[in-house]
Amino acid sequence: MQITLARIMKSTGSHYKILLPDHSEHEAVLSGKIRLENRKTTNPVCVGDWVDVEWSENVYVIRRIHPRKNYIIRQSNNLSKLTHTIAANLDQAFLMVTFSVPFTPQGFIDRFLVTCEAYRIPAFLVVNKSDLHDEAIQEYAQHMKKIYENAGYPVFFISCAKKYGIDDLIKHLEGKTTLISGNSGTGKSSLIKILIPELNIKIAPVSHKHLKGKHTTTFAEMYRLNNNSFIIDTPGIRDLGLVEMKPDEVGHYFPEIRKYMNDCKFNNCTHDHEPECAVREAVESGFISKERYSGYLQIIHGDEMEWEAWKLK
Repeated sequence: MQITLARIMKSTGSHYKILLPDHSEHEAVLSGKIRLENRKTTNPVCVGDWVDVEWSENVYVIRRIHPRKNYIIRQSNNLSKLTHTIAANLDQAFLMVTFSVPFTPQGFIDRFLVTCEAYRIPAFLVVNKSDLHDEAIQEYAQHMKKIYENAGYPVFFISCAKKYGIDDLIKHLEGKTTLISGNSGTGKSSLIKILIPELNIKIAPVSHKHLKGKHTTTFAEMYRLNNNSFIIDTPGIRDLGLVEMKPDEVGHYFPEIRKYMNDCKFNNCTHDHEPECAVREAVESGFISKERYSGYLQIIHGDEMEWEAWKLK
């Protein structure tokens, strides 16, 4: 029995595409033992996983999943107790957002960044369709840029249609495994098409009836920019339910709240109503944005994340 190290490039739930050390790609199947041992997740093996495979009866069989250095997950759906692992062993994540059509709610952005913080994945915001910004949208976009850069997240403005701003992103991809995620219609597949022109990726227009993107990516898939740089395209995420996180833990995953929380009077301060709360004082003093603090409160109270565009005076 010869065991070979491989990396998962694509998962369809039943079949997998793997990358071997010689840089060749092959199809693989999952052993029944692994599937039975992982009943709390919809996908025991995900894109980015390092696995041991064995050539058996004319097919590679996945025999073992190596421990993950990190991963990013979401709830399978609102009714299911199962989780869905989006990807594993990431160096960073790019969240694609748009402030024109479709509009990316701030609540979605905050939930994604909290998830990245929880699993120690450096995150960037990539604002696509910047060429479509009118004066009001541009003012809103700059407002958001200031908020998130002050929180410690780099923000890039790009246009896949006009192909500007892409070179700044490429500099951050070398030698990394990068997850590219976001709502449907924000331009994930368009960006990957620019980075790897030879790929045959479907790109669908935004539905003007519902002002939302159409799903063009069905399964997460990892692509090679070169032999040591990878990007992972994911299906458009319409919502992002936080899992494996208690309300009193959420503040630790807002960098600007984490900066002040140890100065609160009470160790178990929720930063909601307690007296002598350093976090609320920082909000009132302008050191923490009111928008981010509002997002934090909505997360800890379990409210639905329904956000409207920032209203200009």
